[in-house]
Amino acid sequence: MTTGLHLQNLCVLQGGAPLVALDAHIAPGEVLTVMGPSGVGKSTLLAAITGTLPHGFTIEGRIVLNGIDVTDLRPEQRHIGILFQEELLFPHLSVGGNLAFGLPPTPRGRTARRAKVDAALKEVDLPGFAQRDPATLSGGQKARVALMRMLLSDPKALLLDEAFSRLDTALRAQVRQLVFDRAKARALPVLMVTHDAEDAKAAGGNIVEITAQG
Repeated sequence: MTTGLHLQNLCVLQGGAPLVALDAHIAPGEVLTVMGPSGVGKSTLLAAITGTLPHGFTIEGRIVLNGIDVTDLRPEQRHIGILFQEELLFPHLSVGGNLAFGLPPTPRGRTARRAKVDAALKEVDLPGFAQRDPATLSGGQKARVALMRMLLSDPKALLLDEAFSRLDTALRAQVRQLVFDRAKARALPVLMVTHDAEDAKAAGGNIVEITAQG
């Protein structure tokens, strides 16, 4: 069985015309950075991998995760996490409620699930924040909560869609390192889309420049 995320001649087509393509293998704990101009289809590529392509787009090639072909599976069956530019925290839920949303059906029981949430908050230096309103958090705190919510869903791979672009320089470096460290500790293959050369340098992995197809 091949571990990691393998994109086998993956090509996204729009209306039958090639839009963006990538052939790559990302080993557990490694980061592959994809760079390219705006509009080339980088976010669309990530949507293809998560199974959330809009109507009008199709794909060729295969998406294989830890030896399992997930190309035709529903998004929730792929076990692929993604972080976006915006944290997308639920405003009607507390911080703890947001984290609990990411938990799988097990563990069962309020006490066990609360313990998971508390441990996640402690891991990112936010102990005691479970009852906080997400609106009261700083940008860096929101980013950490979004990261842990995603990790609590137990993904087998991680996608980053310009995930650090809204943070200021100092905070960007801090959150970026936190994400990379947590992904490496969990042996997650990471595919990062970014315009920022510093993001690519910090990732320490291979860099692929993509251009428009056709």
